[in-house]
Amino acid sequence: MRKSEIARETKETKIYLSLDVDECEEVRIDTGIGFFDHMLNLFARHGRFGMDLSVEGDYEVDNHHVIEDTGIVIGKAFKEALRDKSGIKRYSSMFTPMDESLSRVCVDISGRGMLVFDASFTCERIGAMETEMIEEFFRAFALSSGITLHVAVMYGKNNHHMAEAIFKGFARALKEAVSIDKSVEGIPSTKGIL
Repeated sequence: MRKSEIARETKETKIYLSLDVDECEEVRIDTGIGFFDHMLNLFARHGRFGMDLSVEGDYEVDNHHVIEDTGIVIGKAFKEALRDKSGIKRYSSMFTPMDESLSRVCVDISGRGMLVFDASFTCERIGAMETEMIEEFFRAFALSSGITLHVAVMYGKNNHHMAEAIFKGFARALKEAVSIDKSVEGIPSTKGIL
């Protein structure tokens, strides 16, 4: 089983995460930010990832540290759970509709963290979450996990739907990329390492 457990505490946040990449028996998420919880719940359920996540943070400042640090921890947990990445499919891309919105998410579990993000939100917040923090979450995840991630909203009008299309697409693309391909022997790279 590909699992990891991380506890990370800084002067700004205290985070605990238990992750199971292969089985979604349990999903418990509490970041203290309702819309962010909703997005991470979608991510866990649509990716079929088991997640137990609790976050405490300096909400009196704003949501930046909580969201960015959560991305760091989830990224590190995936990196740890995938170990040497032997047998994984490595690549995936997904188009995901959510009503009038359409996202495209492309994943390469390359060992090189990179984010290309192209989404234009038209409001400052969705619930208590700043829309600019969606990109920051994905940047923190990509850099911490060593995963190349391209995220785009092709079109959309409703900001909630746009965000939901991104997180659902991310879940589906990541699940495909981390899945085991029985036709792959060893590490899926000409370098022999990811």
